[in-house]
Amino acid sequence: MEKFSLTALAREQLELANNVSSGRASHTVYGGHEHVLRQTVIALAAGQVLDEHENPGEATVHVLSGRVRLAAGETSWNGSPGDLLVVPDARHTLEAVEASVLLLTVAKVG
Repeated sequence: MEKFSLTALAREQLELANNVSSGRASHTVYGGHEHVLRQTVIALAAGQVLDEHENPGEATVHVLSGRVRLAAGETSWNGSPGDLLVVPDARHTLEAVEASVLLLTVAKVG
């Protein structure tokens, strides 16, 4: 059994994101290429955008802190702490409206 403090990890990753030129940092908490399920803590400095990309499988974004905007085409969803956003099965972007940390959960399909 393993236990992780998402609060501590979120704090660490946000500090890293705020101190690198890319404005982002991430750490895989569980899973990886050899697993179907993967959970990653992602920190984004305010204003950073994950450019449009494909959905790698079934995915959710749990906002741990900050505010984000998930957009697919003309549709967008806002997320605040505690919100769980279901990632659409379409090309999408994710923008940090303010400095944010999220838990991305992906179950790879196929």
